[in-house]
Amino acid sequence: MASVTIQSVKKRFGAVEILHGVDIDIADGSFTVLVGPSGCGKSTLLRMIAGLEEISGGEIRIGDKIVNDVPPKQRDIAMVFQNYALYPHMTVRQNMAFSLMLAKVEEGAAKAKVARAAEILGLTELLERYPRQLSGGQRQRVAMGRAIVRDPQVFLYDEPLSNLDAKLRVAMRSELKELHQRLSTTSIYVTHDQIEAMTMGDKIVVMKDGRIEQTGSPLELYDQPANLFVAGFIGSPAMNFLPGMLRLAEGAAQVELADGTRVGAPANSSGSDGQSVIFGTRPEHLMLVDGTRGGAIPTEVVVVEPTGADTFISCRHHGVELAVVFRERHSFKPGSTIHLQPDPSRAHLFDAASGRSLAA
Repeated sequence: MASVTIQSVKKRFGAVEILHGVDIDIADGSFTVLVGPSGCGKSTLLRMIAGLEEISGGEIRIGDKIVNDVPPKQRDIAMVFQNYALYPHMTVRQNMAFSLMLAKVEEGAAKAKVARAAEILGLTELLERYPRQLSGGQRQRVAMGRAIVRDPQVFLYDEPLSNLDAKLRVAMRSELKELHQRLSTTSIYVTHDQIEAMTMGDKIVVMKDGRIEQTGSPLELYDQPANLFVAGFIGSPAMNFLPGMLRLAEGAAQVELADGTRVGAPANSSGSDGQSVIFGTRPEHLMLVDGTRGGAIPTEVVVVEPTGADTFISCRHHGVELAVVFRERHSFKPGSTIHLQPDPSRAHLFDAASGRSLAA
């Protein structure tokens, strides 16, 4: 096992800069997730760690060794791809043992490594099957088994679950997390799915346009987003954003919305009176209240989506779309008006111009 240090790393394709000086410290044995929208540079960064892309600037270290110019096969990493990349003419056993054969590992030791990996992944009964005889989830386990037998210092995962259906993706998330807990090998995982990031990572690195927006634990990013992008990207359904004006009077901070409604600002907010702000509140932090209550936001019901355990409501306030999650069941009619009150202790405030959090 080894730590991975990414220091001021840049990537250019011709005159176009894709990564703009990225810095990440990945602890030995941790599970770090690189997350962001398509085109943000996360897969390019992973391929640079693997040695599949050249580094235009900066430095990557695996353990104490600078690997900028080290060939992929000498970096002691194992990569699991989105498309499995299994050899169709080989059995599961042969696919898993192939890298060991290339490395000229003694046959008995290779068999033992394959048997151990197959047991960990529940593949023992499938060792003589061919990839065409396996389900998508089984093929992905074989791809992971092929990585495990190499006993690498670092696992690299490039959106390995994106080809699976929703139910299988949930199951495989748990399997991957359990696998990491058993092996404790440093893992770097790329995904555009923030649910995967939240449920799997010890540490999440949120990327946008080749830059790091914020790094932290899942709950740190959820509770203390550094800016509007992170706040809107982390959390499902996404955070609601209401434009308004910060009002400071007699030591109290309020946000005046477009229709004149005033809601309590978070207690830890900074900012000046009259400043243009964005008030953020998560769908689960909105409470249904009587319309006469102070600070109640009048909203028009647009869509009601009962799911059994929860009721999802799409609303509209002064042209701004809002999502609400209620644990209780409601039978609202589209077009009706309901009044919502955010919890100021769980709300967020952002500067409208820069998008930065105004948390003091």
